[in-house]
Amino acid sequence: MSGRRVGFCLSDKKRRRMNLDAFAVFCEGHGVEVVEIDLAQPLVPQGPFDIIVHKLSDVIVEAEQDSQSQQLLANFQSYVSAHPATVLLDPLPAMTQLLDRFASCQIMSKLHKSLRDWHICSPPHLEVHHASDLPSIQQALMTQGLSFPLICKTRVAHGSLSHEMSLIFSAGGLAVIQPPCVLQSFVSHGAVLHKVFVVGDRHFCVERPSLKNFPSGSCDRKTIFFNSHKVSKPESNSDLTALDEQMPCLPPPSSEAVAALVGELRVQLGMALFGVDLIINIHTHTLTVIDINIFPGTAAAAAHVRQTRWRALILSSLSSGYEGVPQFFSSLLSLIESVLEKRASTRTSGGPSAATTGL
Repeated sequence: MSGRRVGFCLSDKKRRRMNLDAFAVFCEGHGVEVVEIDLAQPLVPQGPFDIIVHKLSDVIVEAEQDSQSQQLLANFQSYVSAHPATVLLDPLPAMTQLLDRFASCQIMSKLHKSLRDWHICSPPHLEVHHASDLPSIQQALMTQGLSFPLICKTRVAHGSLSHEMSLIFSAGGLAVIQPPCVLQSFVSHGAVLHKVFVVGDRHFCVERPSLKNFPSGSCDRKTIFFNSHKVSKPESNSDLTALDEQMPCLPPPSSEAVAALVGELRVQLGMALFGVDLIINIHTHTLTVIDINIFPGTAAAAAHVRQTRWRALILSSLSSGYEGVPQFFSSLLSLIESVLEKRASTRTSGGPSAATTGL
């Protein structure tokens, strides 16, 4: 198969973190041309594209208030509509729902039914839409089965502010929340977060630091404000992640349960590139889903580049991709090749276009 072109529409920061230049060289050796898409320029002259891999989170969020972003998004959507054979990784509607924590929490809340045999669940949650909801919030918490402590998250699941969260220990602490936001019951999980990175039909699970355990129930402790990104960095050394008590290590998530979860979410989301944050309840050992993310951040490759620049970068990226996930480049290329094969097969059989999804 020749002439295979894959466009990448990413922010400058995302390009650097993914190390797109090295990935382009890697793909070139497998007969796939990687093209960086400039959204500010007309798209037709930059094409044609067999696949477009994108993360338009910034543009989608900013389009709600910024006319320039609205135009960029409209141009992109117009191009996609005019080229139905081009496959998007991932579909815009699917990505948009994960930028809204109200929508993603609804998805997570249904998992305990579809995955009941695997004992997978999500914490009880409450959507707080307006400041006018605050007077009745305590009753709503009881009705929805939430209990203190509570994690408060912004509704928008993108941008630096989306990582700013608070841990609320009593009804008095609810006065500081700023709607629209989501409240989730905090689940003690031994200060370990399991991040699952999904690349098509492959997935990888890595451990990260997380919040330490806190007793269930209301108490007079002051609200804790924290940045979830900083707390869960691999090198995090926060007091919030240091356990106050000795406790046995929890077993890692069952590989079979994680596989079942990933399979279910791929179907529900209609996406091929996403991440899932999991914790294990220290009391029940229940696998608990606390967040779903689109096209998660990738770690940078080698810091030192000399005469063997591309080889060093490629080898480094082959061993570290999604925040240290092994074989990221080969997994992403495998997904691209699988989508291209499915696309070719669909064309041959005269079936419907697969442009809306790479699944």
